[in-house]
Amino acid sequence: MKAGRLVSILLLLQTRGRMTAADLAEELEVSVRTVYRDVEALSAAGVPLYGDAGHAGGYRLLDGYRTRLTGLTAGEAEALFLAGAPGPAAELGLGSVLAAAQLKVRAALPPELRAHADRISGRFHLDAPGWYADADDVPHLPAVADAVWNGRVLHVRYRRWREPTDVERRLEPYGLVLKAGRWYDVAGPGPRTFRVDQILELTASDEEFTRPDDFDLAAHWTAYQRDFHARLHRGVALVRLAPGTAPPRGAVGEGRDERGWTLARVPVESVEHAHGEFLRLGTRVEVLHPPELRERIARTVAELAGRYGNPDALGGD
Repeated sequence: MKAGRLVSILLLLQTRGRMTAADLAEELEVSVRTVYRDVEALSAAGVPLYGDAGHAGGYRLLDGYRTRLTGLTAGEAEALFLAGAPGPAAELGLGSVLAAAQLKVRAALPPELRAHADRISGRFHLDAPGWYADADDVPHLPAVADAVWNGRVLHVRYRRWREPTDVERRLEPYGLVLKAGRWYDVAGPGPRTFRVDQILELTASDEEFTRPDDFDLAAHWTAYQRDFHARLHRGVALVRLAPGTAPPRGAVGEGRDERGWTLARVPVESVEHAHGEFLRLGTRVEVLHPPELRERIARTVAELAGRYGNPDALGGD
């Protein structure tokens, strides 16, 4: 809608300063001609906006001009308050800052949008960590966040899962990511990913580093997750699933037999990991391939049958 686009132009110029018509058109995904018409409409409405010609030209607002947030829609106001995660902000040492920012935004909202914001805060609560797990102890998180913000090098003693477990590392922290309640530091050179709760000791330095101009934290994390899952699931198991059994994650069905059992291929990390995952399904699954996984499960079932002294009770179809 035109009204929403006019507000977007106003806020873009307010936050970014001078922008050309081409820049605005690309940002708003409209034509340059549309931007010209919108700028004329804003000027006619009394907005102190002017343009400069030439190579370094563009549109800008009169110095000191600010607009209130009256252009927000109800949905935008709701999303703004839903996005405020007090838990992670507090862990970063920004809890009071977030609260103050939300208070200022709320005060700037018109009464009808303020009511929407209050409703969303009272009806939705975001709790990122999963069940059955205590929250990670991340005493070094504020220091890592400070280094990310100020571009300072960190020297850490880090605990990894393989030998040698405790190692010394020099980090150039590019950014922080919160995934399922756990904080990760994406740091150069590389970059590589480190769990913040696995940092045993940390020393901040005055040494500065230059973050690559083309580094995009969100894009890097998406690619990292894709690569992680590709490396994680290095094999495929062929299984039969009993009727009504929810297929494991990533399973690809290959038809059913005369009894209604589903033949499926399931990506697996390793024989050891798949062994535990399939045992959880009990008699509702039969592993057909690979042979080493089938034999491993058969040995476990035989051991359980012997331990409980009733082999028939452990049998399946």
